[in-house]
Amino acid sequence: MAAPVGWLLMIFAPRWLWTRRLIISGLFPLLLGVVYLGIIVTNFGQAEGDFGSLAGVSALFQNPYMLTAGWIHYLSFDMFIGAWEISDSQKNNIAHWKIVPCLIFTFMLGPIGLLCYFLLRFAHTKQFYFGERVS
Repeated sequence: MAAPVGWLLMIFAPRWLWTRRLIISGLFPLLLGVVYLGIIVTNFGQAEGDFGSLAGVSALFQNPYMLTAGWIHYLSFDMFIGAWEISDSQKNNIAHWKIVPCLIFTFMLGPIGLLCYFLLRFAHTKQFYFGERVS
């Protein structure tokens, strides 16, 4: 339940002190990482499967603890990317309302939201993330 609250704060109050301290700073995604680590450490070797193939991951996710760890993995990384999108858009003077759809896609569909943000950023700055200028 905490992750959707974080996303609502990023969408509706990105410059609020507590949004910046908890979410934009990376603190909340980091805390999710600690929970992830705890689940992995306490359940290491207790589940069938591996990360070597899709079938192995599918087998891992048959274990409810590994499935929860996978879900937390997505929550943490997607929120980190959303926080980066906000920080980067502020540095590049991109109006917040323009990145709200990117944030929603990042929350729901991770890489698609990041792709949307990169396209928006390019349209606004004419630069790729690594600072290359396009003529």
